[in-house]
Amino acid sequence: QVQLVESGGGLVQPGGSLRLSCAASGFTFSTYAMSWYRQAPGKGRVLVAAISSVGGITNYADSVKGRFTFSRDNAKNTVYLQMNSLKPEDTAVYYCQRIGTQNYWGQGTQVTVSS
Repeated sequence: QVQLVESGGGLVQPGGSLRLSCAASGFTFSTYAMSWYRQAPGKGRVLVAAISSVGGITNYADSVKGRFTFSRDNAKNTVYLQMNSLKPEDTAVYYCQRIGTQNYWGQGTQVTVSS
């Protein structure tokens, strides 16, 4: 059974940092690309970043380039999203996704950027 469990969200002031984690289980983690999406209140879910199965290739939404870093540790079956220089517009629920013929999602973790 595929499971994705996000953690690391919280309340942070503008300019601050957070690191999100997504622990995966139930599949061969190292063979799948992964992604992070976010959904702001009243808006649709949008892609934030994606990473290849071995981590050599990453892609970012223009809105987070230079501020967010997506990484993975295949030995720990975990992906990470390091978020720096956070802005109020980064406030959203962040979801981890397994990319494949059948996509799987975690339950999400809330990130709130506010003073």
